[in-house]
Amino acid sequence: MFKRKVVWAVGLYVGLGMVLVGSLNAQESWTQWRGPQRNGLVQDVHWPELLGKKQLSPAWKVRLGPSYSAPLVKAGVVYTTETRDRKFEVASAFELKTGRKLWEAKWPGALSVPFFAKANGDWIRGTPALHDGRLFVGGMRDVLTCLDAKTGKVVWRKDFVAELKTPLPKFGYVSSPLVDGQHVYVQAGGGVVKLKASTGEVVWWVLRDGGGMNGSAFSSPVIETLHGERQLVVQTRGVLAGVALDSGDTLWKKTIPAFRGMNIITPCKYKSGFFVSTYGGGTSYFEVDKKEGRYQVVEKWHKTTQGYMSTPVIVGRFAFTHLRNQRVTCFDVETGEQSWTSTPFGKYWSMVSDGHHILALDADGMLYLVEANAKEMKIIDRSRVSESPTWAHLTTVDGHLLVRSLNELICLNWQTGSEADSSEEGD
Repeated sequence: MFKRKVVWAVGLYVGLGMVLVGSLNAQESWTQWRGPQRNGLVQDVHWPELLGKKQLSPAWKVRLGPSYSAPLVKAGVVYTTETRDRKFEVASAFELKTGRKLWEAKWPGALSVPFFAKANGDWIRGTPALHDGRLFVGGMRDVLTCLDAKTGKVVWRKDFVAELKTPLPKFGYVSSPLVDGQHVYVQAGGGVVKLKASTGEVVWWVLRDGGGMNGSAFSSPVIETLHGERQLVVQTRGVLAGVALDSGDTLWKKTIPAFRGMNIITPCKYKSGFFVSTYGGGTSYFEVDKKEGRYQVVEKWHKTTQGYMSTPVIVGRFAFTHLRNQRVTCFDVETGEQSWTSTPFGKYWSMVSDGHHILALDADGMLYLVEANAKEMKIIDRSRVSESPTWAHLTTVDGHLLVRSLNELICLNWQTGSEADSSEEGD
């Protein structure tokens, strides 16, 4: 018996050591849309081999108002948003280990979307950004609020409708802010805006399209390096474009057709180009070349297959994509060939990959563990993690899985296969 306990203790120590190694890398925090690298990819993590009760167990949950914002995590604190009583927007901070509320900040933020979009709700949509002790929250009325991450105190607030004299977005602000150094970038005010992170002062406002029926863009910006030049890459309601970080000058752009300007998916970089898939437009890979100092955009291939709201994850040369027709498919980004397409899997998937597997959370609260397999759709395991809709992007960090359902924030504990086995033997 003593020997078994020693074995269990050693196994637990090794397991904890593995988790601690993971917690010392990018997985100790999740501070923006789609994770540490803003591309749905995580590194040096130790995921469970299955999704059973031994590997994935409830830690805590709290009841909240509706939201589509993904949870953010930094230094043992979880941040999320909600729309409360159809009148206010609220940002809150919780202790990661216990779920204890640390603070909340509340401000008026109600917006009623058109009747034909009511199924998607009137609540806050964008995922905030956490950087240098501040939380940047995009509200439905095209208002960006900067909060002190320790206290929830408002540092500054930017009302784009009032200051830039732009229309109130009928579907609300949707894009997720991006912070880089001393600046924050948002797709608001019917265009793309760069602000000083310390004060909210507008530095530049570009790619203005007037907002149209939808208001500001649905997609979220990324910063990528092309041909040695770091640049902001955005998908507006009508174009895919690269923008100079300092000046706001358009370096290159390409028209991207979509129904009612619903370019929703975040641009996905592959080599020197971008994989895009739109509602009403199809799927394409655009290569961005640079010759004699000038950028050129070339469409390498196009398929009629349409994405919708789920941003793909690209593993190697393959893009795993959830489609408008509720199926999942695997594109070879080099050629545009689809190696497999699944049967229907709900209206939405948020996806995270460790390079070998994909964790996918669908809109109905079902979590899937899937092989990142280019030859076939292979589901390893599945587990229901919520009884209410789960449209917010899932978050994995420091031995925890965080799920923001429509009305709850749920924290689940992770255990690798070896840790689960050791725990069972110790019992």
